[in-house]
Amino acid sequence: MSGGGSRLVPRRKDLRAPRVSRRFVHVWRRNFLVWRKLAIPSLLGNLADPLLYMLGLGFGLGALLPSVDGVPYITFLAAGTVAYSTMNSATFEALYSAFSRMHVQKTWEAIMNAPLDLDDIVLAEALWAGSKSLLSGCAILVIIWVLGLSHAPQTLWIVPIALLAGTTFACMALVMNAISPSYDFFLYYFTLVVTPMTLLSGVFFPVSQLPVAIQGVSSVLPLYHAIALVRPLVSGTVPDAPWMHLGVLAAYGVVAFCLALVLTRRRLLV
Repeated sequence: MSGGGSRLVPRRKDLRAPRVSRRFVHVWRRNFLVWRKLAIPSLLGNLADPLLYMLGLGFGLGALLPSVDGVPYITFLAAGTVAYSTMNSATFEALYSAFSRMHVQKTWEAIMNAPLDLDDIVLAEALWAGSKSLLSGCAILVIIWVLGLSHAPQTLWIVPIALLAGTTFACMALVMNAISPSYDFFLYYFTLVVTPMTLLSGVFFPVSQLPVAIQGVSSVLPLYHAIALVRPLVSGTVPDAPWMHLGVLAAYGVVAFCLALVLTRRRLLV
C-alpha cells in the first residue's frame, strides 16, 4: 500500500490500460460454482422486491389507472421492472458479494497468488454480476409471458439487452466497491444513486410526466436508456434510436470499468 498523501493521487501503474486475458473465465466459473450451492435462495431474494412492485402496483394501482402510453399499466410497469430488476441484482452482487470476496474473505488476494492479474478479477466480477442479473431480468420476462402481458417475439431481444445493462450497472457498483471501507458505505450509493435513478428513469410512470428540467436529467441516466430499449420490445415495437441507447449503456460500462479498475489497483496493489 502507498502511504500518506500518495493515496490521494493514482500512481502511474494504476492508470495503465486494462490488461485482461481469457483467464478471467476461471474466476467467473469460481463465482458460479459457489453461487450454485445457494442458487434458489439467491434467486428468491433477488426476485422478491421487483415481483412485489410489479404485482402489487400493477394489479392494485393499475386497476385505478387508465392505460399508459397506450398499454395497460401493469404491462407498462412490467417492462420497467425488467430493467429495474436487472439493475438491482447486478448492483447487490457487485457491492455486497464482491466486497466480501475482496475485503472480508480475502478471496481476491488468494486468487492473485495464481497466474492471474487483478484486471482479470475485476473483469470477471463485472461479467459475473451481469450474468447473475440476467437471470433476474429473464425471470421477470417469463412472468410477463405467463401472465399474457406480451407474446411479441421482439421480447427475445431483451435477453442480450439485460446482459449489457446488468454488466454496466455492475461496473458502476464496482467503483463504489473499490472505495468503500465497510458494508454500511453502500447505503450512500443506494440513497444517492440507485433510488433517484429508479424514480427518475420511468420505471413506475412516464418520464414525460416530470418537469422539463428533470426530464433532461433523466435522459442521461443509464436506467432510462435500458428502459427505452425494453419497453417498446414488450409492446412488440422497435425502440427509437436503439443504437444510441445501446451506445450510452456501453459507454457507461466502459468508463465505469476503467475507473473501478484504477481505484481497485490503488487499494490492493503495492
